[in-house]
Amino acid sequence: MVLFSLVASHSNLDLETVARLSAGASEVSVDVISGDNDVVGLVTLATCNRYELYAQARSADDVESARSTLIAAVSGRTGLSEQQVSAALATQQGMAVPRHLFAVSTGLESAVVGEREIAGQVRRALSSAQDAGVSTPALVRLFQAASKTAKDVGAQTALGRRGMSIVSVALDLATDLQDVPSLAGTTAVLFGTGAYAGAAMAQLTQRGCTDIRVYSSSGRAETFVASRGGTALSDDTLPGALAEATLLMGCSGSDRQVTANDLAQVRHGISTQLTVIDLALTHDFAPEIAELPNVDLLTLETVRQAAPSEQESTLSEAAALVADAAESFEKAQNARSLDHAIVALRRHTMGVLDDEIAKIRQQHGCTAATAEVEFAMRRMVKQLLHVPTVRAKELAAAGDAASYMAALDALYGIKVEPAVVGAAAAATLQEPAGELTGELDAEPSTA
Repeated sequence: MVLFSLVASHSNLDLETVARLSAGASEVSVDVISGDNDVVGLVTLATCNRYELYAQARSADDVESARSTLIAAVSGRTGLSEQQVSAALATQQGMAVPRHLFAVSTGLESAVVGEREIAGQVRRALSSAQDAGVSTPALVRLFQAASKTAKDVGAQTALGRRGMSIVSVALDLATDLQDVPSLAGTTAVLFGTGAYAGAAMAQLTQRGCTDIRVYSSSGRAETFVASRGGTALSDDTLPGALAEATLLMGCSGSDRQVTANDLAQVRHGISTQLTVIDLALTHDFAPEIAELPNVDLLTLETVRQAAPSEQESTLSEAAALVADAAESFEKAQNARSLDHAIVALRRHTMGVLDDEIAKIRQQHGCTAATAEVEFAMRRMVKQLLHVPTVRAKELAAAGDAASYMAALDALYGIKVEPAVVGAAAAATLQEPAGELTGELDAEPSTA
């Protein structure tokens, strides 16, 4: 079992490239897992600031092949060359994988440090992978540990307690630009019906905006406003809403983009100041609208530059918790690396034991004396297996699984291949543990 990740984010790439990589993100998982390759599991984390693939390869020797498979799949879905994709996606392995994901989930790697939305996006990324059947037990543990780390950091540090997010910082900027104390009296048009649009709707409402109109090119506006309030727009009513609006927010990233000409036509002769916030990676508004009179355009880059920084002490506390969590996760993963070897040794030993017990039963029948001998032999085998089991976990935690497997081969002739922990393999590993515990602990019946 080997986890690795391919990462592209606002910290190492321009957002336009991140947006292009994110195109067709969901299809990449299906393409890869349904094919014959060395990728056995995949979770995709695609947000307005990042595109990250968390994958599981069959073994350490297969990571490069698995990476090439992912690069080819992303290239095929985005139209970027494999060379461009390879250069854009940084590869992480070992401790770097949990450390980075845990930092992401806590908001340490966000454009707005400590933002709240990212923890939910990490949870949804795992849920989507599970729904699509492309996750593995190892990836589930990784993402669950990331969510737990985010909760721990939120509870134990001041990071995120101010409730900052990309949406909140953007609306703070909009309020400053309009020189108003709140958004009461603002007419807002919201593009999109996804998670970010939901966060934007909540923020607009909290800030006093009561006239919120929602447009979705996919036709989901009616459903969206039914549970959140606001007014759904259609293609016919959108132009009138654009003319009346004082605030536009783009959270959809759809194929339909509002151009400078679109706004100029509907707002001809209108001198009211208009603030446009574009939070979509694939822009909802053409950059040229910033050149129109009485129009201010705020983008993700604007928000990133304006976001206040957290205090150094808070960041240090959060980073320390992330580092500890990543180390604990890595140790737990190492400890699991010899589960299959422990099972192999127990099965081998139990096979010898069962053969001997069968001989005793054949010679003496199912008598009370036979039952006592069987019980004594099982207790002895349990004691003999204790030290090898403990040593296996110690060596695994230390990252030296190879020594244990070599010892099994040298002493017992048991050859154990590196584990491939997909869903089926995980079930195989879990089943013998309970089975053997029952066999070794239970006193046999004399019946």
